[in-house]
Amino acid sequence: MSGSNCTQATEFSLAGFTEDPATQVAQFLLFLLTYLATIVGNLGMIALIRVSPLLHSPMYYFLGNLAFVNLCSSTIIAPRMLAGVLLGKKGIAYAGCMAQVFTLGLFVVTECFLLATMAYDRYVAVCHPLLYPLVMSPARCSRLVAGSYLLGLTNGMGQTIGMSSLFFCSSSAIDLFFCDISLLISLSTSDTTLSRVILRTSSSLLGVPSILVVLVSYVAIISTVVSISSAEGKRKAFSTCASHLTTVSTFYGALIFMYLIPRSDTSRGGDKWAAVLYTVVTPMLNPLIYSLRNQEVKEAWRR
Repeated sequence: MSGSNCTQATEFSLAGFTEDPATQVAQFLLFLLTYLATIVGNLGMIALIRVSPLLHSPMYYFLGNLAFVNLCSSTIIAPRMLAGVLLGKKGIAYAGCMAQVFTLGLFVVTECFLLATMAYDRYVAVCHPLLYPLVMSPARCSRLVAGSYLLGLTNGMGQTIGMSSLFFCSSSAIDLFFCDISLLISLSTSDTTLSRVILRTSSSLLGVPSILVVLVSYVAIISTVVSISSAEGKRKAFSTCASHLTTVSTFYGALIFMYLIPRSDTSRGGDKWAAVLYTVVTPMLNPLIYSLRNQEVKEAWRR
């Protein structure tokens, strides 16, 4: 039931991290540098993949799309957060909040399935190298990427439609630096049972399968690599997967903590840092991880 003693919210207040002015200055500079590094790194990765013949392969086609998704997901959060710290404005309009719910729902799920697709690509490359050109054909790669975006779009639309039926008091404050759907559901004065079921179901139906694809792919990869007699062969096989494993660990770890681990609304103290990890830190680190650990990318940069 909607609250009878309050009016429907036209905007929300974002708590951010701190009220201390000195700390806010340091926070602003830190997040500004992080966002600039994210823009330069991901745009540089996209441009490098497009212009370098060395990187015209399925693995880098997926990586280019991952860089695009990282750039978009970071841009949804960082500029609004930086403007809020700089101008001291914590309010975000209801429409802007719903836009964040939609776009984050789109790009987070898209990234989940892109990472799963990249794990499958590494599985085929390591375990079935002779079939790799046939299995990972350009047409199939395009379909896999298009499917990732389509699933992300479906999630974004579903979450936004579910949120549109909820009622919020005009004094609603979100204890985070962006509009997170799980916190919004907690703030609603409506019956949120259906919304919580939708959120948990979508997280399970979309998140768990992508995690399983990654796990099964790497179990098969490790099994194959262990059977390789050459130490150099093992090193080369593991080196092609190390960057992806690093990205998967940070991204999925934060998402599992945020959305799949049951806990009460009063025990969400680590949500801010988990949110920072997958919305701010991971998009910045991905280009660095793939640049520093991948020999082909380093060679392309040198050329």
